Amino acid sequence: MIKDVYGAMLLILVTACLFYTGFSPYDRLTWLMEVLPVILALPVLILTYRKYPLTNLLYFLIFIHCLILMTGGKYTYAKVPLGFWLQDLFHFTRNHYDRIGHFAQGFVPAIIAREILLRGKFINGRKMLAFIVVCICLSISAFYELIEWWAAVILGQASDAFLGTQGDDWDTQWDMFIALSGATLALLTLSRFHDRQIEKLKDRF
Repeated sequence: MIKDVYGAMLLILVTACLFYTGFSPYDRLTWLMEVLPVILALPVLILTYRKYPLTNLLYFLIFIHCLILMTGGKYTYAKVPLGFWLQDLFHFTRNHYDRIGHFAQGFVPAIIAREILLRGKFINGRKMLAFIVVCICLSISAFYELIEWWAAVILGQASDAFLGTQGDDWDTQWDMFIALSGATLALLTLSRFHDRQIEKLKDRF
């Protein structure tokens, strides 16, 4: 019952934020491209909620990742107010909100991959598990960079808001490094807690 309330609360919040960010975004096409993962993931999470429920930790992390994506979609990553605040606070030369997005792109998928691999008993050995999880996250990051490249080829200058490079020639490399750092930090900080969450899930179902 508690888990149902928790899941319903997160679903309501995500749905409300999705409508809010889509009401008057800076650029409609950019918003759609940024929130597309959210739009695709929500039906999957709803349909699998009963037969293959995830841990509370993972649902929360996915929720946070959705908020990051939707915020970036509303303002475009180069114009998110939080990024400007951090720029002023730390005297950055650019709005680094996109770095937050790519950090989450490594951090959250690391726990998603870890949960699926552990529960499915696909891998034996924690060192190999960590290695495969990091490889998966790097693959996701690399594929996303390919999507940005395809968007640039197809849309031309219209893709600038989606790319958010802000004149950084090394933006692609930085994005992948940040995602790698996020995946590594997720494994270092959350693995033990995640293990306990998975055990609780086994006891419940």
